[in-house]
Amino acid sequence: MSYRRINRFRKTHRYLGLFIGIQFLFWTISGLYFSWTDIDKIHGDHYKKGKIQKATIPPGFFSDSLFSYPLHRIETKAFGTEVFLWVNDSLLVDPHSGEAIAEISKEQALSVVEQNILPQYTPKQIERIEEVGPHDEYRGRPLPAYRIRLSGEGAPVAYVDAKSGAFQRIRHNQWRWFDFLWMTHTMDYQGRDNFNTLLLRSFSLLGLITVLSGFALAFVTRTWFRKKKR
Repeated sequence: MSYRRINRFRKTHRYLGLFIGIQFLFWTISGLYFSWTDIDKIHGDHYKKGKIQKATIPPGFFSDSLFSYPLHRIETKAFGTEVFLWVNDSLLVDPHSGEAIAEISKEQALSVVEQNILPQYTPKQIERIEEVGPHDEYRGRPLPAYRIRLSGEGAPVAYVDAKSGAFQRIRHNQWRWFDFLWMTHTMDYQGRDNFNTLLLRSFSLLGLITVLSGFALAFVTRTWFRKKKR
C-alpha cells in the first residue's frame, strides 16, 4: 500500500474516531458510574424503613354480604389508624360499609409515606398529579398519584398511588444521575430501555469499524515503514 493511501486511511480513521468519540466517552463514563454505585442506594433503600407489617382484619370484621361483586383477592391497606380493603386489585373499599373509594386523600397519602420512609425525611410539599411526561422520573407508574417532596440530602421525592394507596417509588439525585447516564448508555432518548434503536445499532457498528480500522492501520503502517527501512 502506498504512503498516500495509508495517509488517506489514517485520516478516515481519525475523523471516524472524532465522530463517535463523544458517544464512546458517554459509554465509558456511564459504565464507570454503574460499576461504582450501589444499586440499592439507586433504588432509594437507604430512605426506607424495613419490612412493613401488613394490617390485619379480625374475624367478623366484615361480611361478604357487604359486597355486590365476587371476591377473588383481598389485601389490607392501612392509612394511619384507618384500615381499608384493596379488592380484586382494582377497588379500595371501606370494610364497614362495603362502599368503594375513588382515591385516597392527601392526609392518607402522607400516612403511607410515614409508614414507609425513615422519620428524618419529613414531607415538605404534596401535590396530586394526573399525568407525567415521557422523561418524568415517575413515568410508567399508576396515575393519578401523589408526589411528596421530602426534606433531607439528595432532594428525595416519594410517590403514592392515589387509587390503591400503594407506596410506589422514591426518587433522589443519585437515581436521577443514574437515569440520565442510562439514557446516554442505551441511546434511547425516549423511553430509556430500548436496546434495539437504530441509533444504538449504528453507533455500535461504527465503533466496531473504528476499532478494526485502527488495528488495520497499525498493521499497514508497520509494514510500510518496515519496507521503507529496508
